[in-house]
This record gives sequence, C-alpha cells and structure tokens, in this order.
Amino acid sequence: MEPKTAVREDFFIVIRGKSRKGFCRGCIGRVKAETQRGELMGLLYSGGRNAGSPKSGGLVRTEDTYPLTRHQAQILLFVSSASKRLELLCNPQLFSAICELSQDDLVVVKHKKGHLPGLVKNLMQIGRKENKDDLPMIGFEVKFLDDGPNLSSNKPAPLPLFSAADIIQVVPSYSVPFGLHWRDGQFGGLNRKAVTRIKSMPNIGTHSRHVRKKPTKQSVEQSQRTSTSHAPLEVGSMVEVASNSGVTVYGVVRWLGVPAGKSDEWAGIELDYELSGCSDGTYGNQRYFTCDGNMALFIPITKCSLDSRLVYSSAGKEVPKPPETPPVSSFEDDTPPIPESEVLSVLVGRMKGIQGHINSCYLDATLFSLFSSSVTLDNICQKPTYKEQPTSCTLRKIVNCLRRQGFVPAESVMNFRKMLGCETFQTEEKDPEEFITVLFQKVLCIEPLLKIRSRCETSHGAYTFQIFLDKELVGPIPTVQQLLETSCLSNDLKFEEIPSCLMLQMPRFGNKYKMFPYIIPSTELDITDLLYNCPRECFVCGNLAEYECFHCLPDHKLQPGRIKQYCTTCNTQVHSHPSRHGHSPKALVVSADVACNTPVPRHIMQLFAVLCIQTSHYVSFVKYGPEPQSWLFFDSMADRFGDDQSGYSIPEIQACPELGDFLSQPEEELARADPSQAPELVRRLLSDSYMFLYQNPAMPLSKPNHEMP
Repeated sequence: MEPKTAVREDFFIVIRGKSRKGFCRGCIGRVKAETQRGELMGLLYSGGRNAGSPKSGGLVRTEDTYPLTRHQAQILLFVSSASKRLELLCNPQLFSAICELSQDDLVVVKHKKGHLPGLVKNLMQIGRKENKDDLPMIGFEVKFLDDGPNLSSNKPAPLPLFSAADIIQVVPSYSVPFGLHWRDGQFGGLNRKAVTRIKSMPNIGTHSRHVRKKPTKQSVEQSQRTSTSHAPLEVGSMVEVASNSGVTVYGVVRWLGVPAGKSDEWAGIELDYELSGCSDGTYGNQRYFTCDGNMALFIPITKCSLDSRLVYSSAGKEVPKPPETPPVSSFEDDTPPIPESEVLSVLVGRMKGIQGHINSCYLDATLFSLFSSSVTLDNICQKPTYKEQPTSCTLRKIVNCLRRQGFVPAESVMNFRKMLGCETFQTEEKDPEEFITVLFQKVLCIEPLLKIRSRCETSHGAYTFQIFLDKELVGPIPTVQQLLETSCLSNDLKFEEIPSCLMLQMPRFGNKYKMFPYIIPSTELDITDLLYNCPRECFVCGNLAEYECFHCLPDHKLQPGRIKQYCTTCNTQVHSHPSRHGHSPKALVVSADVACNTPVPRHIMQLFAVLCIQTSHYVSFVKYGPEPQSWLFFDSMADRFGDDQSGYSIPEIQACPELGDFLSQPEEELARADPSQAPELVRRLLSDSYMFLYQNPAMPLSKPNHEMP
C-alpha cells in the first residue's frame, strides 16, 4: 500500500463506519496522505489535558468523512462528546452561524439556570501551540444579558466559557428590539443570523437534489407585497417569518394593531414551538394576547407572509402543503429512492415524510416503509398495465413526490384514500395488514407475495405472515428469527418459494395485547430451513438433512428456539437419548439426485423496515442504505399546529443511527442486553414492534439512478 502525498492538508470529522485503526465516529482528524485505494492517512486530535496535540492516527475511508475548515475543526474539537459533534453537523445552518460568530454577537446558550441570552465577548483558544501540527480548540466567552454590574469586587468575575454544543440559537437581528426585550433597543444594529436548531444533515460527498436560491431583498419585498395584497393577514392567519439568512419560523396571528411607542402596524404571532426569549403574549408592559411562555413573537406586519406550506383557495381555505413542492400530479416518470448520501439532507426534519390526517398513521407509516428507500416493490410493480389504473397512478405520484421532495401533503394522500373503495379508509383507524391487502390486491393487482404450504399439503397465498406460537417454546425476549422458525415448525408451515418481500406480523393484537415485552430484530433472516423441498443441512454434522423434529425445538441441550433437522445417522443418535424417546421426527422430502455431502446454500432476507404501534398510533423505522447506522424514524403526526378543525399535523423524520449501533452488536451481546436501558427510540422499537418487513437481497436498497430500469 503506497501512500501518495495529499495535495493539501485538510481537516475532517468521521461521520460513519466502524472504528478502524485509530479513528471512530465523531473523531477529528487531519489528512496527511491518501492511499491509492482512496483511504485517508491522518492525525487524530482529542480534547482534554492534551487538547490540540495530535496523536498518531490511522486509516479511514474517504466516504466515511466530512471535510472541515481549520476553524470548524477547532470549534468542534472543544465539544467533548463525539455524538454532540455529529449532532451539530445535523444542524448545518446553526453550525454555520456559530462558525461565523464574532465579538458582541447575540446567542442563547444552555446553562444550569436554563436557556439564557448573552453576548459573545471573546473567542478563546484553548490548548498549546508548540509545533505546526498542534490544533488549539476554540470556545466562546459569553456575558449574560441579565448580569448586573459586579459591585462586590473591583476585579471583574471571569466570564463563563461555552462550547458550540452549548449554543442553541443565534438570535435574529429584528427580534431583539421587537420581541425579545433583552435591553430593549440596545442591540438593533448588530448583524445577526436567524438560526435555531433544525434537523437536517450537510450534503456529504454529493450535490443536493434541490438547490434553493437565496432570495434577493427586492424579490422578498415583492413576494411580501404580493402575498399580503392577494390574501391580507387577519387574526387566525397562519404565517411565516423569514430572516435575512433564510431561516423561517411559523405561527398563527393572534393580534394585529399598533403597539405603544410604534407608528406602523404590527402582528403578535403565536409560534409553532418555543423560541428562547419570546414572551407569553406581552410586549413591553402591555398584554395583547395569552399563550405559553417563549411562544409569542411581535413583529412588523411587513416582516410576515402567509405560510408557504399552505395552499390558499379563492375562498380563503387553507390546505396543508409542502414548502416549494410542485403538485403531486406533475410527476410522471418513476423516481428512484433518494441516494444514501442525500437522505439526511432531503428527508430529516419537521414537515418531512408523509403528512398525517384523520387516523391515517397506519397508512402513512406503511407507505413510507414500503416505498421511501426500498426498490423491492418497484421491481414487483414494473408493469405498464398497472400504471394505466387511476389508483396505482395516484400511488406512483405519491411515491415520486416523497422521493423527489421529501414530503407528501395530507391532501394528496386523502385523494388516494378516497380511491381505495371503502369509505372507512378515509376516516377510521385500521391496521397495516388490512391496508396492505387492499394495496396489493386491488391497487397494484398483483398475486400474493407468499405461497405457503400447510401440513395437509395444500397451498395458499398471503401478503403478510402472522406469527402464531406457544409462548413457552421461546425465551422471554425472542428474536424475529426464533419467532418465525417456531411459528412455522409448530404449525407445520413452509414457504413454497423465496418471497421477494416478507412482512411478518408479531404475536400482538392492536395496542391491547402483546405476547412479549420486547422483541429483538433480526437484521438478516435465514429462511433456508423454512423452504419446502429445499435441501437443508444436518443441525449436527452439516450433511444433507433427511428428518425434522418439532419436539427438539425447545430442547435446552440443543440450542432452544432453533429449528432442528438431521441426517439419518444423527437423527438416530440424537433420539437415542432417553429424554427424546417420545419425539416423532418427520421425514423430509429430499430429491434423489442431491448427494448427501452437497453444500447447502443459505437463503437470507434483509430487514428494511419496522412498523410499531403505541396507544393506537403507528410509526415506522426504515433502513435507507447499506451502512449499519443508516436508519430513520418516521412519525406522520409527530406534532400538530392549530386545533382539530383548522389545524394540521406536522410529520417528522429523525435520523436514528443508535438503532444501527444497537443491532450491530454480536448475537451473544444482544441476548444479554437489557432493552429497558437502550436509547429511547431503540427501546420504542423493541417494545412496540408490530410488523417487520424483509426483502430479498437480490433487490438492494436504494439503487443508484443509473441502475434503475
């Protein structure tokens, strides 16, 4: 392996991949050379007492890193937690604003007293600079705005030092004199950025699908005049307020008028969510309306415009829609899933995914699971005749909209629900399996995905597979592999062929009963021993199996919970034990032309999504790429704006790499793990899993664009 000298010395952070030769996720490094295989050789920096002094690093794949400037690396290095460094990268606008902070800029920081506003007084370099490779860290000295003069001592108290992870907001310039009331009017001339924490990821290694042009001042003013002239604001209007840096906050107008001391018209807005420094409906010493604390923003009416997420009809009716999203019907060509490198920037955040509306969570979670990242069903449905049908065309447009824009409005999904043939799909709560049957049978018009042979040698089709078993046959916290094998063996069922998509319903019924408190997902599902007339290997010696024994399934001396099959010799030996004399091994159908020592290929299915239910509400976890940490959590009704009549649901997608970290543990460690101590979202999956979705690996996740048919 001959390294070649790097063209320039770059800093980077490791964003994914397993720990390898010195580097792990969240580490800060500096490129010293690049190998011919595309790997980076670099120095590794760490915080603490030896802050800024590099250690001998190691090798890391280029695609597992994200480039940093020297200044960015210094700021991130002062963040002691690797996970918090990565969290900062998931908030690119905030991180960018933090990197541009200078003296006397206004920020809000996390403090033991709560979230406090303050002025950045100094950018402090921490660490030694004894040689050219040393990298001093950068922290921020902040003076709180509420601090009075220090009268107890002639010596000023030292200012507290904060890292970038402690800064939760860079305050908009127009909010200081108008809405936040910290030293009213004193800071109006500062050039500050309107940035808060948002959920998105910087584009890593590729160009984003959508580049939003930053509007000029003239175009912004023109659009504001247009929006207010065609649809004047009134109390109850849903509005947005955009700062000069392009970050937007949303809310509803609660008051309009001229506040004391002002000459032009202002709006009092109740925001969608808390913003540090806002009020509870008061401005100055006057109350104009009442709301929760930190949710009232007062602003000149010229700074407001109608909420761009809503479509306004001629009658003034507001209908939820995605920001800058073309109508769903405008998409005609099939769109492949979003590439793994772009998923976090396109999909993660609020108002992302499929917007819920009137008990639609079962449908939203199912559609997102089936179509957001997997191409399995794309390959199943690649038939022009299906595209001619109105319902399947509507579905295809929804999928294209999700993959192109990262958001599907509730109105588009409601149109699809109206076409499903039963009025209850528009209003009532349903289970995913009922929708799946209608989707495949009536909308896509395809044959059952599963062909199942029962003990009486009859075959029947199904779209999903319900797990039925005796609880005592498996352990208290089983894996999906154990549940499937036990269910098939105890009910004498086999799959006639390898399914392209296998959807397994767990032994629970609605939100009222579940057989197990936790279920461990099997990321790979081995169905070799569950295929009818398929060669199988002996559980003991590995030769061709000729017998299968259901009674050996729970045997504590023979890996309880695992399916058992034997060659003739091992079958005789195993059942010669006195405790197994009562067993009744069943002969397997073995083709005469298969030699006894023929290697048996394994047939593996891959997990690509999990549907979960909690208190009648469905959510989903979706694998969006081959990397172990490439998991998303989706909730179509994560939040709500407004009331049940005039409001709308706010869907949200979160990155969930901790699920991949948990599932990447060896099988023995998973068996010993305490699910109650797992991270919140991981614990939710383990506890609330309702349906596991597997696909044939021959149909991979997220094909690149050029590979799509």
